[in-house]
Amino acid sequence: MNGPRLSTHFAPAERSNPKEIEAQARDVARNIITSSQVKMFLDAVPDGVMILNGNRQIVFANDALLKSLHVENAETVFGLRPGEALRCVHSSESEGGCGTTEHCSTCGAVLAILAAQKAEKTHAECRIMLEGGHALDFAVSAAPLMIEGERYVVFALMDIAHEKRRRVLERTFFHDLLNTSTVLSGYTEMARDRGLQKENEIVSIISATVHRLIDEIQSQRDLLAAESDELELNWKGVHSLELVNQAADTYRMYHSRDITIVVDSQSNDQLFQSDPVLLGRVLGNMMKNALEASAKGDVVSIGCRTSGGQVEFYVHNRAVMPKEVQLQIFMRSFSTKSSERGIGTYSMKLFTERFLKGKITFTSEEGKGTTFVASFPIE
Repeated sequence: MNGPRLSTHFAPAERSNPKEIEAQARDVARNIITSSQVKMFLDAVPDGVMILNGNRQIVFANDALLKSLHVENAETVFGLRPGEALRCVHSSESEGGCGTTEHCSTCGAVLAILAAQKAEKTHAECRIMLEGGHALDFAVSAAPLMIEGERYVVFALMDIAHEKRRRVLERTFFHDLLNTSTVLSGYTEMARDRGLQKENEIVSIISATVHRLIDEIQSQRDLLAAESDELELNWKGVHSLELVNQAADTYRMYHSRDITIVVDSQSNDQLFQSDPVLLGRVLGNMMKNALEASAKGDVVSIGCRTSGGQVEFYVHNRAVMPKEVQLQIFMRSFSTKSSERGIGTYSMKLFTERFLKGKITFTSEEGKGTTFVASFPIE
């Protein structure tokens, strides 16, 4: 039998009494935990898992959850709602407890649980503020569960606080660094316009270096956005040969070693839809990969062609990759240079195949060298 009716600003406030909680906990243990050995499985899960009754009260908690709450006996949390067990600052602001304040109407945990009570499996993010100003960030999942004709909710939460903080710091870092670099770039342009010829040569080198710095910062920002599926594309009509010439010109300016960069004379221009900035990142990484593999006196060529309804971009150098390198070339963090590198070829594939609707391949053979090809549909 439920307790007295309580007021609420959002989710129902009614609770099951201690005897009902005890009976429900036994039902869960008998029907799920013991008979099918699910408890062993749930206790092996590194994230917190709880089972909630129809009034959103805990009737089961796995070992990971108990450990995170610094609780040894599961019965200590039986009858509590998730926010009360986690000590959310809002869970004590009203008589109804967790889920019943105005703040709870925006809580991802409460919303997910209510959706699961309507037979909807739900994923969300949840931010919980604790007393003293401390905050928790969780990715939560909720799914309906039926035991002996009674509805329950399986509720799991994964701590993502470190990931959320990292992403905020990354955004701040890229924003501030790009702003500073842009200001520096503006001043070098002013100095070049006003200076003497000899000084202009030095300023031109500084300006080129600053532009390369900005490009590298933007490239890393785009990669992180792509990995978290936050990358926004700007589709427009682009000319393939124009992009090829831009990539060749850029790396002739940036690359100081005695390596010749040529545009294949057999290249043909093709207008198609793409994101020119992101495609430029792909071509740039193809060029960097070829240049790093080349020796003094080598030639790196870049070109484009149309074939079978596709526009293809290709970069060639004469070096040949060992078989063990070929097998790992697109793996994240794999590099023949050092353990701290290995992003370039990985990002080629990520940008090309996940975001630009294309495909990237390569060949590397003795006597023929190495060629990377990125192909994209024309329509």
